Formats: sequence, structure tokens, C-alpha cells
Amino acid sequence: MKTLADLRQCSDVPVVIADHQGFITYINSRFTEVLGWQEADLIGQLLTVILPSNFRDSHTLSFSRFQATENATVLNHPLKLKTVTKSQEEILTEHFIVAEKLSDVWHFGAMLRPLT
Repeated sequence: MKTLADLRQCSDVPVVIADHQGFITYINSRFTEVLGWQEADLIGQLLTVILPSNFRDSHTLSFSRFQATENATVLNHPLKLKTVTKSQEEILTEHFIVAEKLSDVWHFGAMLRPLT
């Protein structure tokens, strides 16, 4: 299992990290190269900005359910999902999502490997 510190060290795959409320706190340079988003575009924005519009409600519901139950089925294994680029193109990516509790507060990170 990867930790958030491990994700921050990744340079070969796009990485995004968010806080317990779903606000983006970190993206790496590979995220910018592949998806076009700059830190200024995303830091402080909700994760849903990089999700297709038809997936946002489902994500928000699952995110809230995890916060309430601390039980998830999407963590620590690859998932094929779409990610929205800055140009609003939806690309297929393999998400590997991790959650880590730091000082009793959950934080979330994901590697988003493009599938072409």
C-alpha cells in the first residue's frame, strides 16, 4: 500500500492529493504535463473539477459515505475511470486511490495513469 508521502515522491505518473473535505491540496508536475492543469487552477478546488460531470454526484455520495463509515471498496486497487483535462477533454485513466488518516483526519491521494 502506498502512503501520501509515497505519492508525493512519484514523478512518472500524475498525482493528486485532497483533504478530508475533497479540496485539492497537491498536484505533481506530471499531473500538469499530462492533464494541463496548473497548481493555481486546482489547489483549493474540489476534486470534482477533474471528474466528468456525470460522475460528480456519485463521487460526492461515495466520498460522504466513506467519511461516515470509514469503509470503502475503491481504495488500494486500480480502477478505470475518466479524468477531465484542463481543455475539458475526458481521458481514460487508471486510478489508484489511497486514504490515510493523519491526526484523526482523512486525506486522499490518487495516481492517475493515462490509458491510451
